[in-house]
This record gives sequence, C-alpha cells and structure tokens, in this order.
Amino acid sequence: MLKQHRRALAWLVALACIAGAIIALFDIDTPLRPLLISLFLLVVPGAAVVGLLRDRDPLAALSVGAAASLVLNVLLAEAMLLFNAWSPRAGVATVAVLGGFMYVLRVLYRGKSMQTEQGAKAR
Repeated sequence: MLKQHRRALAWLVALACIAGAIIALFDIDTPLRPLLISLFLLVVPGAAVVGLLRDRDPLAALSVGAAASLVLNVLLAEAMLLFNAWSPRAGVATVAVLGGFMYVLRVLYRGKSMQTEQGAKAR
C-alpha cells in the first residue's frame, strides 16, 4: 500500500515538474507559475543526482541531491549573468537537458549493472 502511495506521489511531482517546464518555455501566465517553475528547477536536478546514487543511504542521497540541485541552479544563474545572457527560458531548457542527460546516464549505468548481475548468476 505504501509503495502505491509513493509511486502516485512520484507521478504527481513528475507531472507538476513537466507542467512547470511547459509554463516557463511557452511563457504561460498562470497563478501557479512561480510554484511549478520553482518545483521544476529544484526537483529535476536533485532527482537526477539521487537516481545516480542508488545503493546509498537514502538520507545521504536526498541531501546530496538537494545540494546538487541548488549548486546547479546557482552556477547556471551565475554563468548567465556573467555572460550577460539572462534568460529564464534558456535556464529551464538547460536544467531540462542536464536532467535528461543524467537520466540517460542512470539508465546506462543500471543496464550495465544488470548485465553484470546476470553474468554473475550464470556462473
């Protein structure tokens, strides 16, 4: 039962993050705009990093994910200000691309470890 609630919450947060990205990229005016865009910018990088840190203590992985999310957003904002290229759309797009890249790394990493585990079982 708890697993179903956790999965439903994960889907709800994912849909909210997707909505935040769409709202930012297409400049949609809605009262939920600040909440959904902030949720996207804080959750996507953190979730991607936590996904790469499987087999770790859950609290430590969440702490590292939150820190990585904040660091990524601050470095991105600093770089955009440094190069005089401030653009909220570009920032959201960059976070989305980096999150997607880390997701691909996670899938490749899990596939590699799954093959290793299957090879070990066959012996």
